[in-house]
Amino acid sequence: MIRLSDIEDAQTILEGRILRTPMLPAPKLSALTGAEVFVKYENLQVTNSFKERGALNKLASLDAADRARGVIAMSAGNHAQAVAYHASRLGIAATIVMPVTTPAVKVASTRAYGATVVLHGETISEAQARAEELQAQQGLLFIHPYDDPRIIAGQGTIAIEMLDDRPDLDSLIVPIGGGGLISGNAVAAKAINPQIEVIGVEAELYPSMWNALHGKDQPCGGATLAEGIAVKNVGKLTLPIIRELVSDVMLVSETQLERAVNAYLTLQKTMAEGAGAAGLAAMLKEPQRFKGKRVGLILCGGNIDPRILASIMVRELERDEQIISFRLTIPDRPGVLGHIASRLGELGANILEVDHKRLFLDVPAKGARLDVTVEARDHAHAEEILSAFAADGYNPARIYASDVRG
Repeated sequence: MIRLSDIEDAQTILEGRILRTPMLPAPKLSALTGAEVFVKYENLQVTNSFKERGALNKLASLDAADRARGVIAMSAGNHAQAVAYHASRLGIAATIVMPVTTPAVKVASTRAYGATVVLHGETISEAQARAEELQAQQGLLFIHPYDDPRIIAGQGTIAIEMLDDRPDLDSLIVPIGGGGLISGNAVAAKAINPQIEVIGVEAELYPSMWNALHGKDQPCGGATLAEGIAVKNVGKLTLPIIRELVSDVMLVSETQLERAVNAYLTLQKTMAEGAGAAGLAAMLKEPQRFKGKRVGLILCGGNIDPRILASIMVRELERDEQIISFRLTIPDRPGVLGHIASRLGELGANILEVDHKRLFLDVPAKGARLDVTVEARDHAHAEEILSAFAADGYNPARIYASDVRG
């Protein structure tokens, strides 16, 4: 079992070698959720993830013979970068096996820290199998991302810092992949304040810990925004700790994860990857559960692909009806497009895209179909635009992101 003393020992090892990240009040997230929210910004570590804590605690414990052997790890990105970075600083050769689905930004960063990167498999479990093969072939030392006492103890130093800054926290919400982060933090938090509630969060597509705790067999798999916690196999060390100390494990949808990533960016002006935003996603799912409580969130990682982030921002604008698309059936004669463009200008809508089609059998022979995408201020403004075109006789039909354009 991991004890508070193990985590305090890890804190001594880490002092001055990693960043003691700030934990700050988040008034805008508090207004969004109804709770009093405090965010621990682990995305500010050098590798932009909490994983440095466990990786350094483990690597620093190796003797000269183990360091000379070299180490190997499997990871979807953040553990990979942490091991690569601190192994390089300690003069230890590192090999990292990553799933082929790992975001390019994480692969590139891991290589930049000096590690040998092997891309293999679609999932963490497939990457782990390959890492174990290479370990046996090359005599390397395996650095597990979560099922290792020193890894767990290193991650638990986060809760010590959080409760040092805010000893009055009611709840601590922690993302769960294999369970190393929540295990270490649950041990520390419960030892310091036995009344604190520790809640875990998994992606709905990967409910591995939830299954283990509830004796269920919901399927695990699929493309999730939270690839950092897309784990099918729970830890042998972490499961009993979570069973004893964690109050609940919540499952969040991809939409809730997207909303949380967007909220961190637009409200807190900080980068959160899908896994890093899972705690906030849980609050967005069940705000009543946390209303009025002092809640600590661990923004555990900020390594998100810029293209994915851009897509999330646009999708959220569509959900908030700040971007809307609609279809008009119009007479096919000169001047109509100019009139529609002028009308949109009068209504204060900014045109983003126009698709003008004539050759469709579902429009009159002397007509055309016009798909228009515009920026609006909000839902009320969107309705005003649609009502105006309906009054003009164009019979606008909304087009949603799930629609298939013909």
